[in-house]
Amino acid sequence: MNPGGNGALQFKGPMAGTAGEHLKNSGILRRARAPAGEMQWYVVHTQPRREFYAKANLEGQGFQVFLPKRLRTIRHARMIANVEAAFFPRYLFVELDLMRHPWRRVNGTFGVASLVMRADLPHPMPRGIVEMMASSVDRGGFLRFEQDLTVGAKVRLTAGPFAEQLAILDRLDDSGRVRVLLEILGRPVPVAIRREFILAVI
Repeated sequence: MNPGGNGALQFKGPMAGTAGEHLKNSGILRRARAPAGEMQWYVVHTQPRREFYAKANLEGQGFQVFLPKRLRTIRHARMIANVEAAFFPRYLFVELDLMRHPWRRVNGTFGVASLVMRADLPHPMPRGIVEMMASSVDRGGFLRFEQDLTVGAKVRLTAGPFAEQLAILDRLDDSGRVRVLLEILGRPVPVAIRREFILAVI
């Protein structure tokens, strides 16, 4: 799946693609089935920029919600700031047993547009997908996928003043920082950045 105001992050393998496009077009939802009377994760489509509002309101009703986050860089005048944002813009996940839980309340929750449906019922995520993502978040709730980064590979910067720019990975170390070569005015310029702020380009 994929995410942030620009939706540029990409994953490997079955998760490749951009967030909303992945959920709607990949076929993962079409292949899923929810056994009757069992807990399963479902996709909630939120109103624009209301992911955290929807999460709080769903949790206030007792629903179990998973909303992975990422850092998003915003620019205003000459100021640059990194803010928390939903990893998948306008999407979050709610765990339900359709036989026991009043799932229709989800659609009436402030901040929610609707559950992703198939026919008359919410359509589940395949087992293991949300669980895999949940196991890949850090203590702050930010989604961190282990990547096979190699020197010389092309990467995308995901936060900071050069967010969404492509660069070449130049150096890796164990301190949590990396060095990339960013092309500025036709010349490669070395830039130090935190490891979690880069994403391998597939």
